[in-house]
Amino acid sequence: MYMKNIISKATKMVIPSVTIQKDKQEVAKLAFNLVKKEVKKFTEVTGLEFGGSYAKGTWLKEDADIDIFIRFENSISDDKFEKISRKIGFESLKKYSPYVRYSEHPYVEAEIKNTKINVVPFFDVKPGQWKSSADRSPYHTSFMKKSLSEKMKNEVRVLKTFLKSNGIYGAEIAKQGFSGYVSEVLILNYESFENVIKSIAKIKENQVIGNAKKKFDTSIVIIDPIDSSRNLAAAISDVNIGKFILAARGFKEKAKLDHFKKKKISISKKHWDNLLIVKFNFKIRSPDIIWGQIKRVTSSLSTQLESGGFHVLRSKSHTDQQKEAYLFFLLESMKIPTTYIKNGPEFFRENSSKSFVSKNLRNSQLMWIGKNKKIISLEKRKHTEASKFLTDFLKNNLKTGIPKGIQSDLKHGFKIFVGSKNLSKSIKEEANELISTDGTILHFN
Repeated sequence: MYMKNIISKATKMVIPSVTIQKDKQEVAKLAFNLVKKEVKKFTEVTGLEFGGSYAKGTWLKEDADIDIFIRFENSISDDKFEKISRKIGFESLKKYSPYVRYSEHPYVEAEIKNTKINVVPFFDVKPGQWKSSADRSPYHTSFMKKSLSEKMKNEVRVLKTFLKSNGIYGAEIAKQGFSGYVSEVLILNYESFENVIKSIAKIKENQVIGNAKKKFDTSIVIIDPIDSSRNLAAAISDVNIGKFILAARGFKEKAKLDHFKKKKISISKKHWDNLLIVKFNFKIRSPDIIWGQIKRVTSSLSTQLESGGFHVLRSKSHTDQQKEAYLFFLLESMKIPTTYIKNGPEFFRENSSKSFVSKNLRNSQLMWIGKNKKIISLEKRKHTEASKFLTDFLKNNLKTGIPKGIQSDLKHGFKIFVGSKNLSKSIKEEANELISTDGTILHFN
């Protein structure tokens, strides 16, 4: 009963007021009419419609984008598709400083009265014959408009707010969280926010939500109701799935309104000295591309640090999407011993043990037979300080696991920081996440 009361209070918090709804409708109408006027100039365009959370009535009052989708005949070339959609976007929104954003295809964005307007092109295709990822969107919209009741739309808003306050809302590659559409799919499957919480709290590994056409190998599986061969959970990181499960358990055990407000993180400043940070500037490219690249570089450098004997506890990446990129590594220790153990083969393996001895004897400080029946060598490390190890690697081994685009960026220079010294306030805030207890765990306190 207590959970129901909290959910009822949360629902009142998340429903936009009549005034906000009216303002949003006016902005949407204005933007739609501007785009409609431009669309008439192009015979390749076969329609225009609202999409996303605004069209479905599941938008949140703080960040409701207006998505206007331009329907193109499917025979048009990719080049023409992009050129015409850009022209329509820029011409229709020229009064509002439009700019290009990138997904699979570029689209135009602008801001009218603190509301982002997205002008997104898509191909007019039948289900299953997708030419771009945006082609599913109109089907998502019409499906949800007829499937979600008014009550369920508000349940979606509650779920979105819950995900947002726990830092796991957003489909963009930077976040790899739960999208607005995934929130709608979960409510559609479980019918209410309360049922979603109870189900996610006890979800099993590889559990399938929805009707799958084939087997998927992800921590959980969420099937797209308009495309049963598509697993929506594939885009969600395991960390964010784990956070959702813990947040759901925390709410189930002790439901509080605090679960719908951003939790202040508890920073452990004593770990600052174990933070290693790489900063570099990059040649501007689409947010999805740069985010994908810096995430891969962070993973690759974590592997290199581990192979050099430095234990990486946590890592993350950050970019301002304009010029600067940062890679963060929380290490067990910045300095490690001057020597390390190298385990060779067991002495029974004649050829292998002979090869190991001949290869390592000259550089070995000590060599002996261990109780594990293996030949053991005590080796001297080249680097005992993490910052020097990483500097050496980035100067001399860029082709090892670093994406080509980032290789050329790093060749132009990079900086390595240890701890918080010389970092800006905003970058310190980004780094804080690595030296804090996860907020979803604090729900159990």
